[in-house]
Amino acid sequence: DNIDLKATEAKGITSMNTPGQNANAVAELVFGMMLVSARNNFDGTSGFELVNRSIAFYGFGAVARAVNKLATGFGMKSYAYDPFIPADKIKEMGAEPVASVEGLFEHQYVSLHVPLTDQTKESINKALLSKLPKGGTLINTARYEVVHEADMCEVMKARPDICYLCDVGVKNMDAMKEAVGDKMGKRLIVTKKKMGAQTAEANDNAGVAAANQIA
Repeated sequence: DNIDLKATEAKGITSMNTPGQNANAVAELVFGMMLVSARNNFDGTSGFELVNRSIAFYGFGAVARAVNKLATGFGMKSYAYDPFIPADKIKEMGAEPVASVEGLFEHQYVSLHVPLTDQTKESINKALLSKLPKGGTLINTARYEVVHEADMCEVMKARPDICYLCDVGVKNMDAMKEAVGDKMGKRLIVTKKKMGAQTAEANDNAGVAAANQIA
């Protein structure tokens, strides 16, 4: 959704992508952020373990499935909602299907893996965020516009147990910092730029896949 396909087509330019080639890189970053948050950014205070915690995926494509693979290794319980994948297939791929987006927010971790569309824009709002259980954490490696940022700030101010782990930037960092106070880097983790795919392996994988498509 970052390329104007009609414009490239009009100029005779072929646009291609390489889906799934950065999936493991993003998944490892997700768990890196989860561990940093769970252990309070290693400030010497007691945190918590991920084993037996629950994680729910909004969208269950290649990246979400890679995160799920790591979650399984950590002994976590996985749930997923994807309107384009039948429930039996989700179960076959290792997660317990959830009937709605709302149902995802019953679990401690909610990980976003959806494109930016008219339906998903600012769809993660106060009503959904307020459903998170104690210690609830939203993870966003999708698009920042999917989250209603003002609502996110309001919920984090009202509930000091809520966390937001973000790899896609925020519109108003000052408001976000104000919402969490001195818990920046613990309750709120925001990478300096979109880092999910930034590994040597992911770049190699995408390059090889692109070359194979051209060939």
